[in-house]
Amino acid sequence: MNTALRANKMKKDKVIYWTATGIVCSVMVFSAINFNLKNPLGPMKGAFTHLGFPNYFKIELTIAKLLGVSALLMPIIPHKIKEFAYFGFAITLISASIAHFSSGDSIMFIIDPLIFLGVLAVSFFYFELQH
Repeated sequence: MNTALRANKMKKDKVIYWTATGIVCSVMVFSAINFNLKNPLGPMKGAFTHLGFPNYFKIELTIAKLLGVSALLMPIIPHKIKEFAYFGFAITLISASIAHFSSGDSIMFIIDPLIFLGVLAVSFFYFELQH
């Protein structure tokens, strides 16, 4: 592959990586902030009670999500720590889907976290390509 083609591929890979990573990080920050609001936006109102989670779990989840987002976005964070952030987000998204399924929620609430799990997988794939 010549140098120009390689440069174009690397540029395309970076765009895909940063787009997917931006989507994942935006969703994590939005949800971490939203479920801590007095009046959450959308269906988050009463979601923790509905899903059977204790109220203090919001604090743990908020801290974990914000640390994970920081790990993915900060370039000085070591590769292994970023891998842990990806793993933590994957567990969070799978757990959210299971929680919604177990609570009898509609299919959209069950699939929604899995869609973002797919975006997370794209981000991770392109993260690994770069390292």
